Amino acid sequence: MLTKTEAIVLKSLKYGESRLIIDMFTRQQGRLSFIVSLPKTARGRLKKQLFQPLTLLSVEMDVRPNARLQKLRDARLLTPFQTIPFDADKLSISLFIAEFLYYALRGEQRNEPLFDYVVSSIQWLDGRESLFANFHLVFLMRLARFLGFYPNLEGYDEGCYFDLRESTFTTHAPLHREFLMPEEAEKLQLMMRMDFPTMHLFRLSRQERQRLLEVALTYYRLHLPDFPELRSLQVLQEMYR
Repeated sequence: MLTKTEAIVLKSLKYGESRLIIDMFTRQQGRLSFIVSLPKTARGRLKKQLFQPLTLLSVEMDVRPNARLQKLRDARLLTPFQTIPFDADKLSISLFIAEFLYYALRGEQRNEPLFDYVVSSIQWLDGRESLFANFHLVFLMRLARFLGFYPNLEGYDEGCYFDLRESTFTTHAPLHREFLMPEEAEKLQLMMRMDFPTMHLFRLSRQERQRLLEVALTYYRLHLPDFPELRSLQVLQEMYR
């Protein structure tokens, strides 16, 4: 069935001499994988440059329910990036976010609020000139709301622990090891209440930023099956040294 929709490129992989396998998160159909033949001339529509990580596209696709790889009929830029490909810091963040979403959205069905959140977040980063160092932290923390395991912030009080397994604050340390001590639990609940326009008000040292990212990734590994180590994490960490 031919369908037109918006899509976010998560990953592209060369397949043979002239084809790509492309993973996208689409607004209408959720997560899909495509097989694309690259044109031999400059006149072809499906150019390789369209399929860089986090590129926002308007696509026409032929979706077959039982097919592992769908066919892409057409793809055009939905919103051309103005800064992300040309800013080393933003590019590092975008590659990390793309790899993170590639694993976090495995099997994700149609979820328009989630799709809109990711698109608006990417557009915010592209349009921001400065003060975006905490972007990836806020993005990961707020994304959990759309995936169904957003932490319960209502039970926080000074001196509480945070149970990473149960996604809640507690007055006593859990019997397992996946929890945060009160000092880190306090920082977490502050970060969870921030959004992109206000996140620069929360000043973090390099060590604090890396620790919060480690906590966020641990949290996702506890709530998403088979969530792996991310290759792009090292590049992101180098950026903040």
